[in-house]
Amino acid sequence: MTVIGAMNPVLSAEAALAAFQVELETTLSALLELEDEQAIDPRWSRAIVELRAYALRPAKRVRPTLLVAGWALASGGLGQAVPQGVREFAAGLELLHTFMLVHDDVADRAATRRGGPTLHRVLSPGKLGDDLAVVLGDHLYARAIEAMLGSDLPASAKATKYMMAICRHTAAGQYLDIDLSRAPLEEVNLFQTLKVAHLKTAKYGFVAPLVAGAMLGGASAELIDALDKVGRQVGMAFQLRDDLIGLFGDDKVAGKDGGGDFMEAKRTFPVIAAWTRADDAGRAQLEALWHSPHKTPEQLLQARALVRAHGGDAATERVISRMTRGARRTLALLPTQVTGARAVLDALMAKLQKRAA
Repeated sequence: MTVIGAMNPVLSAEAALAAFQVELETTLSALLELEDEQAIDPRWSRAIVELRAYALRPAKRVRPTLLVAGWALASGGLGQAVPQGVREFAAGLELLHTFMLVHDDVADRAATRRGGPTLHRVLSPGKLGDDLAVVLGDHLYARAIEAMLGSDLPASAKATKYMMAICRHTAAGQYLDIDLSRAPLEEVNLFQTLKVAHLKTAKYGFVAPLVAGAMLGGASAELIDALDKVGRQVGMAFQLRDDLIGLFGDDKVAGKDGGGDFMEAKRTFPVIAAWTRADDAGRAQLEALWHSPHKTPEQLLQARALVRAHGGDAATERVISRMTRGARRTLALLPTQVTGARAVLDALMAKLQKRAA
């Protein structure tokens, strides 16, 4: 079983991350083996096979890893095995994330995810594939909640309720992200793009796992406040990196559509940062490209060149660096007795920093 922060926490952090992720894959697979569904219908059985294959594709598993780090920070679980209940809650959290990916990909008309076709494309072409994927996403959502509540931990209900409140905010962020795609660039400001990043990614993907894990470990209010701050800073850096990948990324490296944000006309931070810095001619060009009804690969190249020329990518990199430095400063202020779990968080942050298009 995974031991967090054994003996030399700095040297063992990477090993702890790798070991936990191996155990997590086993737990995830077990959660998707559902005996009560085996006799429903052969068509449903085939659908579950596709769903399992999709859910178990190689991935970073950032959220469950953060959850375990939060648990270790709160419980003093250094040098101890991660309890089965914590692993099950973490796996449920990953299924919840996978549910959101399935629905997001339908909404975004995405073609690839985690190095393969999106689930709706696997299931069937066109609207039928969309409809089937939405239903399977609903199934994942139910299984995720079932797993988190069924982890039999003293604080599992409290942590699950907290996660559901965060998910409501995530829905608001996703709504704004989609709705803003219709607005002229001049009506979108940098604050709005950061608000979307905070609601859609930072709170849900980073703050919530850390805080929920800390709740499972019986954290103090002081520790929860510190983890909330770390999660916000790391999560914002992660989402802004994702914004760069969404415009400049290579599909094969990113594991998803490298120019997908442009094709979906998303008003992300790099775009609005470039528009803010551009002259009138540059702004007009950006507006024309982002409002083009049928975007082409040639227009994507033009969009990339314009955003670079007007400093949108450089401005984004600066904010990423500022957020990352802030997170490291907050981590350094955590109590010395949680060095091992802090090293796990630090190692994870280093991995996220390397994530590039």
